[in-house]
Amino acid sequence: MIRTNLFQPTDAHKVVASQGCFSLLEYEKDISVTPESAQFSYFASKMNVRKRQVIANLNGDNGVIIQGGTIQMMIGQLQVTTNIKGAGDLMKKFVGSKVTGETTIKPRYTGKGLLVLEPTYKYVFFEDLATWNGSMVIEDGMFLACDDSVNMKVTARSNFSSAVLGGEGFFNTALTGTGIAVLESPVPKEELIVVELEKDVLRIDGNMAIAWSNTLEFTVERTTNTLVGSAASGEGLVNVYRGTGKVLIAPVARNKKISTPQPTKK
Repeated sequence: MIRTNLFQPTDAHKVVASQGCFSLLEYEKDISVTPESAQFSYFASKMNVRKRQVIANLNGDNGVIIQGGTIQMMIGQLQVTTNIKGAGDLMKKFVGSKVTGETTIKPRYTGKGLLVLEPTYKYVFFEDLATWNGSMVIEDGMFLACDDSVNMKVTARSNFSSAVLGGEGFFNTALTGTGIAVLESPVPKEELIVVELEKDVLRIDGNMAIAWSNTLEFTVERTTNTLVGSAASGEGLVNVYRGTGKVLIAPVARNKKISTPQPTKK
């Protein structure tokens, strides 16, 4: 029998989102502060800079895969196995981890109980692969957890231009199957722009896409038919997503063209 106040709202924290077996605990304000840090913590919480923890509730029938090194507590009768099948598989996953920024070993947890992940200041949200037609590609380092019905693999760019010029790297992590994926985002979900394409095209000036459907063709192209025209337009090369699928875009975090506001001179 397990009793805990994790899911009960307090003056410090509350559950702000739940999907599948995963819940997101958010600390609305940090009250374990010193007099010197109280002001900083107060204004940080007002700007949505808060600690967040993911909780996985396992009932004996389901299992989850967790990013290695992120577990804070294991409550209940839980078992853990690794995703390594031998020396060759270890080397393969080690190489994959180096090109995607993910850990080599991603433990699988089963049984009955609660898994509590370590707090993070990053933004966390859940994605149901059913809304991605069972397949999505995520930017390096975004994976945090998923149902064990989700398959993970390293996917390579289908063409040289997208890998070299697109700013997204040669390899990314692809999630396929059914279930919930827990992702760490550089920006809150409220800031993300969602674009759904149906036999159409999306052009982005920069590597602002943080996730996209694996069904989309990704290339890097000139904005006009000629190099001279591209230079004259001031844009040059753009990332192009073509076909049917969905793209998540973080337009604020990566846009270096936004000028810094200057104080008004009186």
